[in-house]
Amino acid sequence: MSDGKLVGIVLVSHSAAVAESVAELAKGLAGGGTEVPVAPAGGTEGGGLGTSAELIAAAAAAVDRGAGVAVLTDLGSAVLTVKALLAEGDELPGNTHLVDAPFVEGAVAAVVTAATGAGLAAVEAAAAEAYSYRKV
Repeated sequence: MSDGKLVGIVLVSHSAAVAESVAELAKGLAGGGTEVPVAPAGGTEGGGLGTSAELIAAAAAAVDRGAGVAVLTDLGSAVLTVKALLAEGDELPGNTHLVDAPFVEGAVAAVVTAATGAGLAAVEAAAAEAYSYRKV
Protein backbone atom coordinates (compact mmCIF):
# COMPACT_ATOMS: atom_id res chain seq x y z
CA MET A 1 0.00 0.00 0.00
CA SER A 2 1.02 3.57 -0.51
CA ASP A 3 0.09 5.05 2.92
CA GLY A 4 -2.85 7.03 1.54
CA LYS A 5 -0.80 8.49 -1.29
CA LEU A 6 -1.86 7.44 -4.76
CA VAL A 7 0.41 6.36 -7.58
CA GLY A 8 0.35 8.87 -10.42
CA ILE A 9 -0.11 7.73 -14.01
CA VAL A 10 1.32 9.45 -17.10
CA LEU A 11 0.10 8.40 -20.54
CA VAL A 12 2.56 9.25 -23.31
CA SER A 13 1.33 9.13 -26.89
CA HIS A 14 2.45 10.63 -30.17
CA SER A 15 -1.00 12.22 -30.33
CA ALA A 16 -2.45 14.59 -27.75
CA ALA A 17 -5.95 13.40 -28.65
CA VAL A 18 -5.04 9.75 -28.12
CA ALA A 19 -3.36 10.43 -24.76
CA GLU A 20 -6.32 12.50 -23.57
CA SER A 21 -8.87 9.92 -24.75
CA VAL A 22 -7.09 7.01 -23.09
CA ALA A 23 -6.81 9.03 -19.86
CA GLU A 24 -10.54 9.77 -19.99
CA LEU A 25 -11.40 6.13 -20.70
CA ALA A 26 -9.19 4.79 -17.90
CA LYS A 27 -10.52 7.26 -15.34
CA GLY A 28 -14.09 6.57 -16.41
CA LEU A 29 -13.69 2.82 -16.11
CA ALA A 30 -12.07 3.20 -12.68
CA GLY A 31 -15.41 4.45 -11.41
CA GLY A 32 -16.35 7.41 -9.31
CA GLY A 33 -14.31 6.47 -6.26
CA THR A 34 -10.83 7.68 -5.53
CA GLU A 35 -9.50 10.24 -7.98
CA VAL A 36 -6.26 8.83 -9.35
CA PRO A 37 -3.87 11.50 -10.63
CA VAL A 38 -3.64 10.81 -14.36
CA ALA A 39 -2.03 13.11 -16.90
CA PRO A 40 -1.86 12.76 -20.66
CA ALA A 41 1.39 13.81 -22.33
CA GLY A 42 0.68 13.59 -26.02
CA GLY A 43 2.14 15.19 -29.07
CA THR A 44 4.49 18.12 -29.20
CA GLU A 45 4.30 21.56 -27.62
CA GLY A 46 3.08 22.94 -30.94
CA GLY A 47 0.23 20.46 -31.15
CA GLY A 48 1.81 18.20 -33.75
CA LEU A 49 2.42 14.49 -33.72
CA GLY A 50 5.47 13.34 -31.80
CA THR A 51 6.71 13.26 -28.24
CA SER A 52 7.97 16.02 -25.98
CA ALA A 53 10.34 15.58 -23.06
CA GLU A 54 9.01 18.82 -21.61
CA LEU A 55 5.37 17.70 -21.72
CA ILE A 56 6.27 14.32 -20.20
CA ALA A 57 8.27 15.90 -17.37
CA ALA A 58 5.48 18.39 -16.63
CA ALA A 59 2.85 15.62 -16.60
CA ALA A 60 4.95 13.50 -14.24
CA ALA A 61 5.43 16.43 -11.87
CA ALA A 62 1.69 17.13 -11.96
CA VAL A 63 0.69 13.60 -10.91
CA ASP A 64 3.42 12.97 -8.33
CA ARG A 65 1.81 12.44 -4.91
CA GLY A 66 4.79 10.73 -3.31
CA ALA A 67 3.78 7.13 -4.07
CA GLY A 68 5.58 6.90 -7.40
CA VAL A 69 4.70 7.61 -10.99
CA ALA A 70 3.93 4.95 -13.60
CA VAL A 71 4.54 6.03 -17.19
CA LEU A 72 2.89 4.12 -20.04
CA THR A 73 3.78 4.82 -23.68
CA ASP A 74 2.35 4.05 -27.07
CA LEU A 75 5.17 3.63 -29.61
CA GLY A 76 8.94 3.53 -30.08
CA SER A 77 10.13 7.11 -29.73
CA ALA A 78 7.81 7.69 -26.78
CA VAL A 79 9.67 4.88 -25.03
CA LEU A 80 13.02 6.36 -26.02
CA THR A 81 12.04 9.81 -24.77
CA VAL A 82 10.98 8.46 -21.38
CA LYS A 83 14.14 6.35 -21.13
CA ALA A 84 16.26 9.42 -21.87
CA LEU A 85 14.45 11.39 -19.15
CA LEU A 86 14.97 8.57 -16.68
CA ALA A 87 18.65 8.37 -17.57
CA GLU A 88 19.11 12.09 -16.94
CA GLY A 89 18.00 11.43 -13.38
CA ASP A 90 16.63 14.85 -12.46
CA GLU A 91 13.91 15.48 -15.04
CA LEU A 92 11.28 13.16 -13.54
CA PRO A 93 10.13 12.74 -9.94
CA GLY A 94 11.93 10.11 -7.89
CA ASN A 95 10.36 6.68 -8.11
CA THR A 96 9.15 7.17 -11.68
CA HIS A 97 8.97 3.92 -13.65
CA LEU A 98 8.47 3.21 -17.33
CA VAL A 99 5.90 0.41 -17.48
CA ASP A 100 6.05 -2.26 -20.18
CA ALA A 101 2.36 -2.65 -20.93
CA PRO A 102 -0.13 -2.28 -23.77
CA PHE A 103 -1.19 1.35 -23.93
CA VAL A 104 -4.99 1.22 -23.64
CA GLU A 105 -5.52 -1.97 -21.63
CA GLY A 106 -2.48 -1.25 -19.47
CA ALA A 107 -3.66 2.27 -18.73
CA VAL A 108 -7.06 1.03 -17.61
CA ALA A 109 -5.50 -1.66 -15.41
CA ALA A 110 -3.02 0.83 -13.93
CA VAL A 111 -5.66 3.43 -13.08
CA VAL A 112 -8.11 0.89 -11.65
CA THR A 113 -5.36 -0.62 -9.50
CA ALA A 114 -4.05 2.77 -8.37
CA ALA A 115 -7.60 3.71 -7.35
CA THR A 116 -7.51 0.93 -4.76
CA GLY A 117 -4.53 2.59 -3.08
CA ALA A 118 -2.12 -0.06 -4.29
CA GLY A 119 1.57 0.77 -4.48
CA LEU A 120 3.69 1.31 -7.58
CA ALA A 121 4.77 -2.33 -7.89
CA ALA A 122 1.15 -3.53 -7.91
CA VAL A 123 0.15 -0.83 -10.43
CA GLU A 124 3.03 -1.86 -12.71
CA ALA A 125 2.15 -5.55 -12.39
CA ALA A 126 -1.52 -4.95 -13.21
CA ALA A 127 -0.62 -2.91 -16.28
CA ALA A 128 1.91 -5.48 -17.50
CA GLU A 129 -0.58 -8.29 -16.95
CA ALA A 130 -2.77 -6.65 -19.59
CA TYR A 131 -0.51 -8.27 -22.20
CA SER A 132 -2.23 -11.54 -21.35
CA TYR A 133 -5.79 -10.31 -21.92
CA ARG A 134 -7.38 -12.41 -24.63
CA LYS A 135 -10.12 -11.12 -26.89
CA VAL A 136 -10.95 -14.37 -28.63
